[in-house]
Amino acid sequence: MSGLYIFATKSAHCVLPTVKAQPKKRRWLLPSVNISNVSQPTTFFADFWLGETIANGPFVHYPNEKWFPLTENDDVPEGLLDDRLRAFYDPENELTGSMLIDLQSGNEDRGICGLPFTRQSDNQTIYIPMNIIGNLYVSNGMSAGNTRNEARVQGLSEVFERYVKNRIIAESISLPEIPADVLARYPAVVEAIETLEAEGFPIFAYDGSLGGQYPVICVVLFNPANGTCFASFGAHPDFGVALERTVTELLQGRGLKDLDVFTPPTFDDEEVAEHTNLETHFIDSSGLISWDLFKQDADYPFVDWSFSGTTEEEFATLMAIFKKEDKEVYIADYEHLGVYACRIIVPGMSDIYPAEDLWLANNSMGSHLRETILSLPGSEWEKEDYLNLIEQLDEEGFDDFTRVRELLGLATGSDNGWYTLRIGELKAMLALAGGDLEQALVWTEWTMEFNSSVFSPERANYYRCLQTLLLLAQEEDRQPLQYLNAFVRMYGADAVEAASAAMSGEAAFYGLQPVDSDLHAFAAHQSLLKAYEKLQRAKAAFWAK
Repeated sequence: MSGLYIFATKSAHCVLPTVKAQPKKRRWLLPSVNISNVSQPTTFFADFWLGETIANGPFVHYPNEKWFPLTENDDVPEGLLDDRLRAFYDPENELTGSMLIDLQSGNEDRGICGLPFTRQSDNQTIYIPMNIIGNLYVSNGMSAGNTRNEARVQGLSEVFERYVKNRIIAESISLPEIPADVLARYPAVVEAIETLEAEGFPIFAYDGSLGGQYPVICVVLFNPANGTCFASFGAHPDFGVALERTVTELLQGRGLKDLDVFTPPTFDDEEVAEHTNLETHFIDSSGLISWDLFKQDADYPFVDWSFSGTTEEEFATLMAIFKKEDKEVYIADYEHLGVYACRIIVPGMSDIYPAEDLWLANNSMGSHLRETILSLPGSEWEKEDYLNLIEQLDEEGFDDFTRVRELLGLATGSDNGWYTLRIGELKAMLALAGGDLEQALVWTEWTMEFNSSVFSPERANYYRCLQTLLLLAQEEDRQPLQYLNAFVRMYGADAVEAASAAMSGEAAFYGLQPVDSDLHAFAAHQSLLKAYEKLQRAKAAFWAK
C-alpha cells in the first residue's frame, strides 16, 4: 500500500493514541498532529484525577477556563451553557450543579469548570462544562492542521464521519458501491484493495454520502476464514482524501493476523441499532453490522460528490451542511503547542454518549468517595462505619464490577491491589473490617468467581486461604489451631498470617497501600502528572504572550 501510511507517536512520558492516517503529501505533519490532537484538549488525561495541587492551581485545563461556584440549591449556575444547550443536555431539568464537577479537578469548593467555545452562528462565547465534554464527546471533533481552517475542516469531517456511520449502522442502510471507473482515479487505493483481496479478504467500497449530502466514504472488509466483517468509515471534503483515509483505517493499528476480533453480519437489526453496539463501533469498530448494508439494491444512488476547495471554502461548505440540518456548532481553537488545533462540539451530531449519561453514568460520580476510599488502608474506624460504607455503595447504585481505580480516576500501575480492586472486592474488605464474617464470605466468594482471573498468583492464593478460614469460622465445633499446620503447608505462612489479620479486622485491606492527596503512592500516576505539568507549562507560556 505504497500511497498510504500508518503512524504511532509517543510523548516523553506517555504513549499517545494515533489519529487517522493521512495521504502521503501530508505525511510530514503527522507527528505534530498526533500529539496536539490528543494533548491540546488534554483528552489523554480525561479519565484521571489530577490531584490536589493541580486542582487548586492557577488553572486545571486552560488559562482561559472559567469557574462557576455551586449554588445553595445546587442548580446549574447562570453563565454556563446557552438556552439551546440546556434544553439539549437537561430537557427534564434533572441536572444539578454538583453533577457537573469535572473528574480531573474534583474540586467541589472551586465549583464547575467551564471552557470557552465560540458559537458559530453569532460568534458569541459560550462556556461548556468540562464534565459534559469529557462524558459525552471523548475525542470526537478534535483535530489539528497547518492552519486554523484546516484543523477545523478535519474536525468537522470527523463529526460527519461518526454521525453518518452511526446512521448507516443503526438504520441498516444499504449503500451504493463506488464504480470501478471512479476508483481507478486513485491508483494507491486500487493497489491497497487488490493487496487485501489477494490475501483473501473481499473488499466493498461504498459511497456513504447518503445521496451526496455528506462527505463520507465506507469501505468494508470480509474475512471468509471466520465469517466476520469490519466496516471502516472516513470523511473529508475531497472524495479522494476521504477514500484513502477509509482504506487506511482498515488496518490502522492492526495487522492481517488481527482480523479475527470482529463479528459476523447479522439480520437482527434491533441489536445492531442498540446504543451499546454503536459505542462499540466508536471504541474499536468491532460491533455488529447488518447484512442489509450489502443489499444489491441500494437505498441511495451513487453520487460522485466533491465538497473540496480552499480550506476556507471547505470550512464554509461544511458549516452550510450543519446549518441546513439546523445544528449549532461550537468551536474552541488552540495553538499553544505550535500547531493549530481545535475541539468541535455539535450537540445532536457529535455526541458519543447520550445526555442522560450525565446523571446515570457520570465519570465523576465516585469523586465524593475518593478521599474516604483512599484512606481505608491503615484506618481505625468504628466497625459499624465500615459496614455503613457498604450500605452507601449499595444505595448509590455502584456496580459491583466497577474497577475502583477507574471510579476514582487513578493510574495505579499493575503492581498492587488497587489495580484489580472492584467494588465487590472492596465490600469483602469492608465486611472484614466491620467484623461481619458472613457477609465477608459472600463477597470473598464473589471476588474469587469474578476477579481471580486477573489476580497475581500471590493474591489468588491469599483469597483461597481467606475463604478457607472464613468457612472454618462458621464451624463452631472445630478448633482452628488443629488446622494451622495444614493451612500453612497448603497456602504458606504469609498467606495464613495475612488472612488471619484480615479476619480479625487488624489488616482487612490486603495489598492496598495508603495513598495521599497527590497520589505519590502510585508511580504510574506520578508519570502521568509529569506529562500533564509539561502541558500546563506550555499553556501558561502561550497565554502569557
